[in-house]
Amino acid sequence: MRLELRMKYCETVYRRYRNVSKESKARILDELCQVCGYNRKYAIWKLNRLRDKEKAKTPSKRGRSRKYGHEVLLIVEEVWKKSGYPWSVRLKEILRLWLPWINKHYQVTAEVEEKLLEISPSTMDRHLKLLKNKLKRRIYGRTKPGTLLRHKIPVKTDHWDVEQPGYLEADLVSHSGESGYGEFMHSLNFTDIFSQWVETQAVMGKGQEGILEAFGKISRRLPFRILGIDSDNGSEFINHHLWNYCEERGIQFTRSRPYKKDDNAHIEQKNWTHVRKLMGWDRYDSPQALVAMNDLYEKELPLYMNLFQPSVKLLKTERKGSRKNRLYSRPLTPLDRLLASEHIDQSQKEELIAIRERLDPFELAETVDQKLQQIWEKAHYRYKPPKIKIEARKEQQELSIEEKETLEDIASIFGITVYVRTHKEGKLVAINHG
Repeated sequence: MRLELRMKYCETVYRRYRNVSKESKARILDELCQVCGYNRKYAIWKLNRLRDKEKAKTPSKRGRSRKYGHEVLLIVEEVWKKSGYPWSVRLKEILRLWLPWINKHYQVTAEVEEKLLEISPSTMDRHLKLLKNKLKRRIYGRTKPGTLLRHKIPVKTDHWDVEQPGYLEADLVSHSGESGYGEFMHSLNFTDIFSQWVETQAVMGKGQEGILEAFGKISRRLPFRILGIDSDNGSEFINHHLWNYCEERGIQFTRSRPYKKDDNAHIEQKNWTHVRKLMGWDRYDSPQALVAMNDLYEKELPLYMNLFQPSVKLLKTERKGSRKNRLYSRPLTPLDRLLASEHIDQSQKEELIAIRERLDPFELAETVDQKLQQIWEKAHYRYKPPKIKIEARKEQQELSIEEKETLEDIASIFGITVYVRTHKEGKLVAINHG
């Protein structure tokens, strides 16, 4: 008997074998061994394989029921979107911090409120996994090292270990789009090491005086005095304007090692969350975009990020073999870290608390989204030169060799395609550059 026929016969025998008594099974086995020529133990093994295969097709039910219903997970998803897609550990703290406004907007019951407070970060990660796959981004940088004053400004290679606000890391994020040609906008970003308070200002170009003016505006908005700044080696920072400004005000000025982004790890992370994640990688080079971007940087965005967005700080890193375990602090907002500091006046603390109680994070998030839409509409994409059309003279049947060579030179110099309409055939002839 062929193998195919023996397999079909075994499947037919198994349908009778699985539902009969022990005595009947013995007779069926005798029949199977006689027809197929199997050994008795081999015949039993073949039938057991069919039994295991049938069980594998039947999915087993989970022993534990779902704890968090659709209403709870829907609120988690909405808060995750409104808060800028944070890490699940930060999202758990956001749920606690935003709870009064969650009750206001979603009218949650006491049972739902209790589940929102006890849901774990891993549960939120499992629920948000599919949505996270749609938010893949990449980050780029465009900072060129400068050469001025390097012998005067010390290099700082160790991590900031400060117990008070005022020590900042600075960096510049470019908005050049696909081309670095011409003048375009940059976002000047400052991050306080102690509190993680972030302030940003948009500037046109990266001129030294423009950067200094933006630095002055940021210093007036900060709720504490600047004690020190640490930057990279770009010429926008390493210059006499900023050096003299810091010397006159007693501000410590240090710089990182060239090509070592880890020396400015705090600001590099904030460049993503506070600038690149919001503005994207389009080109912004118009005065209208500058005004719109600074309107967001100076008003709603710092309130939203510093008063309602908790962040974690790296405490230490433990190495176990080839793996690293990073231990983080409890998620806190920059405002909460300032409130715990003894170096901030009580009147300043009370003013900041009153501002947070007066604001609604959901309304702030909506306003930020609306202004971002207006900013994105002002993005300027790469310029494409127009096509040039030149008509030959009526009395001329076709272009001369000299005229054709001249047009080829024009096309090559300006990188364009020249179209010439000849009266001989009455159609356009393309003269490409190169």
